[in-house]
Amino acid sequence: MALRTPLCDLFGIDVPIFLAGMGGHSGPELVAAVSNAGGLGVLGAAVCPPDMLRDWIRRTRELTDKPFGVDTLLPASVRREAYKGASGPSPQERLPEYLAFAREFMEKEGLVAQPAPPGPRASLTKDFFLEQMEVVVEEGVPVYAAGLGDPGPWIERLHEKGTLVMAVVGAVRHARKVAASGVDAIVAQGHDAGGHNSPVGTMALIPQVVDAAGDLPVLGAGGITDGRGVAAALMLGAQGAWLGSVFLATHEARLAEYQKKAIVDATEESTTVSRSVTGKPARLIRSKWTQAFVDAELEPLPMPFQSAVSMPVLRAAQAQERADVAPGFAGQGIGMVQSIRPAAEVLDAIAEGAERALAAAARHLGS
Repeated sequence: MALRTPLCDLFGIDVPIFLAGMGGHSGPELVAAVSNAGGLGVLGAAVCPPDMLRDWIRRTRELTDKPFGVDTLLPASVRREAYKGASGPSPQERLPEYLAFAREFMEKEGLVAQPAPPGPRASLTKDFFLEQMEVVVEEGVPVYAAGLGDPGPWIERLHEKGTLVMAVVGAVRHARKVAASGVDAIVAQGHDAGGHNSPVGTMALIPQVVDAAGDLPVLGAGGITDGRGVAAALMLGAQGAWLGSVFLATHEARLAEYQKKAIVDATEESTTVSRSVTGKPARLIRSKWTQAFVDAELEPLPMPFQSAVSMPVLRAAQAQERADVAPGFAGQGIGMVQSIRPAAEVLDAIAEGAERALAAAARHLGS
C-alpha cells in the first residue's frame, strides 16, 4: 500500500508528510533532508530576522531541488493578544516587575546572564513580521505556511509568485476564515502539539476541520510521532500530516544536544502548556521556569512582552545546558521518540509505519 494522497500531487512530493515549521529549529539542513527524502520540509522562521530568513531560503535551495516551505507568524495575531481588553497597568508598565522576577529566578538557580547574540534580533512586532513577509514574497518560495494568523492579505502576491499557501488553525472558525481567504491547504493542529497549539484535542479537531474545509486538503497535526499517527490522521479525513517534535530529535535539527536528549528521555507526561516563554499558550517540556510562574501565581505577560522576560533566562540556561530550566518545546507524542537519528531515516520509518497501519486496518475490515 503506497502512502500517497492528492496532497502529494498538489505539492510535488512523494509522501504526504510535512515537517512542521518549528521556530529556529527547522533550519536549512533539516528542511532539505526532509524534502530530499520525499516529504516537504518547512523552515521555522518565526524568529528569523529578514536578512537571516533570506539567507536560509537561499541556503535551502543550495541543499535541495525539491519543494520546501517557510513558516512565520503574522502581525495581527500578535497585536490582538498584546492589547486586547486590558485594564490596569499596560504590559510595558508591568515589564520591570517581571524582569525583576526573572533576575531573582536566575540568581536562585545559579544562572549566569549571557550576552545577546550579535546581529539583528527578532522583535516580534508588526514591522518585523511585515518585513519577513516581503522576503517570502520576493524569494518566491514554493510553499508559505502561516503558523499563526490569516495570510489573506498576502495570498494574491504569493500566488502570483507560484507559492502555495497554508495556514495552521486550532478551531473550525479559523479554518473557515482562512479558507475564505484563499489558502491552498489547512493544517488542523490540536492540543497535543508542541509549541503554540489549540485548546481542542487532535482527534476531535481534525475531522471537524475536514468537514468545514470542504474541498480544501487538510493536514492533521498534534502529537503525531509515528506512522500510526499519520494513518489515524488519514482515517479522520486528512490528506497528510504535519510533524514537528519527532524531527527535533534528529541530527540535522538546530537544537542543542542536551535538548535532543531531553526529548528522548521524556515520557508522555513530561509536557505542559504554559505562557511563560512567549506569552501565548504553548506546549513545552515541563521545567523549573514553567513551574516558577505556577508557584508564584503570576500571569505571564502577553506576546511579545513575555519574550523579553523569558529569553535572558533561557539563554543563560542553554549556555549551561540546564535541561531542568530550558528543555524546549515538544508535543505529547515524545514518549515514542527513543533515539536521535538522521531525518531521512525518521521520515522513511514514519511512511513505512503508516503504510503498515493502513494495511492492517484494511485486513481487519476484511476479516
